[in-house]
Amino acid sequence: MKQCLFNISVFITLAAGLVSCSKNFLDRTPPSSLSTSVFWKNESDADLALTGIYNYLYASSGGYATSQYTVMAWDNFSDDSYGQYNYGGGTTALTAGITPQSGDFVYAYYANCYQSIAAINNFLANVGKVLSGQKLQQYKAEAYFLRGFNYLWLAQLYGNVPITTEDPFSQDFRATKAKSPKADVLKLVESDLDSAIAGLPDKAYGDGHAVKATAMGYKLRALMLQQKWSDAAALAKAIIDGGKFSLNPNYPSNFYKPDQNSSPEIMFSVKYQLPNRQHQDVALAVHLQRWKGELGTQDLINEYEPGDPRKTMTFFFAGDTQAQGWPFTGDLLVATPGKDSWIPGYYCVKKWLTPSLVNPDYGALDDNDFVLLRYADVKLMYAEAQNEVAGPDASVYQQINEVRARPGINMPALPQGLSREQMRDRIRHERRVEFAMEGLRYHDLRRWGIAKEKLNGFVQNPLFPNIKTQYDDKYEFWPIPQTEIDRNQPDMIQNQGY
Repeated sequence: MKQCLFNISVFITLAAGLVSCSKNFLDRTPPSSLSTSVFWKNESDADLALTGIYNYLYASSGGYATSQYTVMAWDNFSDDSYGQYNYGGGTTALTAGITPQSGDFVYAYYANCYQSIAAINNFLANVGKVLSGQKLQQYKAEAYFLRGFNYLWLAQLYGNVPITTEDPFSQDFRATKAKSPKADVLKLVESDLDSAIAGLPDKAYGDGHAVKATAMGYKLRALMLQQKWSDAAALAKAIIDGGKFSLNPNYPSNFYKPDQNSSPEIMFSVKYQLPNRQHQDVALAVHLQRWKGELGTQDLINEYEPGDPRKTMTFFFAGDTQAQGWPFTGDLLVATPGKDSWIPGYYCVKKWLTPSLVNPDYGALDDNDFVLLRYADVKLMYAEAQNEVAGPDASVYQQINEVRARPGINMPALPQGLSREQMRDRIRHERRVEFAMEGLRYHDLRRWGIAKEKLNGFVQNPLFPNIKTQYDDKYEFWPIPQTEIDRNQPDMIQNQGY
């Protein structure tokens, strides 16, 4: 097998294993690249490679203004948001459906996750050549976290997928690969995250590198996906008892700079920093507030309890001005549905807006981080898991009420005497309003088994009651992209129903 190459000016760009390499690429060493025979020679190579495997978090989704972890685009797949420009592909998914030929997130998550996994596998196979001791343990733990992170995405979206843990440079890139059962993929996720937990520093999150609680939080998500309620409740309690994180007393500041840098609540994020690392194509404020790429649904607005300030912290309403944080002046001084891409019947997103921005348009810059895991999520996952184990005991009430009562939110405590079923509904409600426009709703609906109930026949805009979304049972497992099925014939079989 000819030796694959990687470009160190970007990081490690691997195209082996499940991601095909072109022969022309394999035939020569570009001037800006190094072959594996001259890489992995000193400690700086490990630093470069570690940066490289994190940099896959910035991968494109294949569409305009939307990287893979532009989290609010996920809400376009749900009953929370309408994507008028089809960012992420959610609008197409809810109208034309999801097929093996679908692009955007349906293709990108599969391709990007496996590219990342290939780089991580190469890293794990070689980093011991240049590091030892505590630093080697931590670097490997970060790699294990990222591999578990990627396989968790694959498991929750596609279900049964191929497992590869070998260095891609040791493999024949022409070899085909069969799928493994979802249960086996999740076993690997748990194993990788356990390795990460054992080796990551037990400290607060801050610089973009995963810490121990980051890995614990993602293992918690894997356990919730599998409804391993007792294990999930115990792990969530361990994070809470660890005392490294707390609820941010200023809820909106979880979503804009510079306040994100000091938030005690953020447990993992995709970090941006001007001028070197900007959002794909345009600033978030252009994507969300100027172009209104995501618009909240009336159904989501109706979900908020009277007096819940998270509603006006998350969305703008007709008549808002600068006093309510509306960022425009002049002819757009007053927020008005029907003007400037605001479709009547929907609601303009306020969350993720940097308060100091005025009249955001082409040329505007922002570097708000995409928050992937918050401490509030851990608390509500604890409440959900413990409620399934023991019903609504005092600890369940405590965790959900603390999220509701954070400073600036100050929502009243839930009434005592709720049944398990009533508390389950309250927790699901709380997750929807707490994490609106953060990309969790679609995945919650799928893991709860109610996606079809909520999304098939859903009216996104009450002004157009005859326009309804569609959702099929087969979407429990997304289709493997057809290019991957074709490339891995006859070993890889398409998921059922496609």
